[in-house]
Amino acid sequence: MNPLDGHAAMWSSGAVDSFAVRRIVVLGVSGAGKSTVARELARLVDGPHVELDAVQHGPGWSTPPAEEIRAWLAEATGGPAWVVDGNLASITADVLWHRADLIVWLDLPLWVALPRLVRRTTSRVVRRTVLWNGNRERASFLVGPDSVLVWAVKARRRHRADYPGRLARAGVPWVRLRSSAAVARWLAGFSAVSRRRPGTGRRGPASR
Repeated sequence: MNPLDGHAAMWSSGAVDSFAVRRIVVLGVSGAGKSTVARELARLVDGPHVELDAVQHGPGWSTPPAEEIRAWLAEATGGPAWVVDGNLASITADVLWHRADLIVWLDLPLWVALPRLVRRTTSRVVRRTVLWNGNRERASFLVGPDSVLVWAVKARRRHRADYPGRLARAGVPWVRLRSSAAVARWLAGFSAVSRRRPGTGRRGPASR
């Protein structure tokens, strides 16, 4: 069995040369653990961790034009190894997904993602944590029209309707992980493969 498969993974197309996986896209709703998984994968493939949030959330939570996001993303992933976490499939898939060696979809249940999101947002609000481009989260991000919880529920519904078909059309191997245990098992398998990987050279810069 391919050590990346385990019991939690599903490759959409045939066997994959595990040692050749150096460009990875990580998808999932807020609170699914994208950044945590992406940081570990970036360490394993010896490339930069690129957060779409760093460009998606401009000053004052503004959203840059689509072409600006695409250009930034193309530049950030110009090297031979990288891990990108974030969604924005309607804007980024055509410039990113087909260049990936693997796409990882963290499709965790809402009862896992939402409590994480509450804890993270509450901590950021209380600590007045400065995020991308000087932004800070507000109390209204928990309750109100800007609620990240409502956003996560709607986003998961969209992902489940859109991602299976979009991923199938991308022509890139992908894995869908549906629980925290599945994520842990799959990541352990990937790490085991990476420990046998030949040296890949210089580590990329950390994301913003």
